[in-house]
Amino acid sequence: MRLTKLKISADASSRLRSLRQRTGLTPNLLCRMAIALSLEEGPVGAVEVDEGGQEFNAYTLTGDHHALIAAMLRFVEEGVDGHSLPDEALVDRLRAHIHRGVATLAVRAKGPVDVARLAMAA
Repeated sequence: MRLTKLKISADASSRLRSLRQRTGLTPNLLCRMAIALSLEEGPVGAVEVDEGGQEFNAYTLTGDHHALIAAMLRFVEEGVDGHSLPDEALVDRLRAHIHRGVATLAVRAKGPVDVARLAMAA
């Protein structure tokens, strides 16, 4: 999956600002947690998510874990039947996973202790 920059939804950006204030974590770390939480819930399928929010550089968003995140995304979204999705579709689904995961984090993480509990549960 080729990715240089990624714009997330305005709703996710707003929730990330709130989460940052509550937890002290940077948006890129919160997005990584959001991706993991959402992937655990299963595929999002082909959904439309707006791109009116914050923009991330790919390396800032995924760090040294780009290949791992891309592999997990492919595994969840493409399944075991082997049908391959184009890069554009995978990027759209990554954006959707961030959107869904940030919404989950916004409910579950009220402070730093909650983030630690979520990390320990994983």
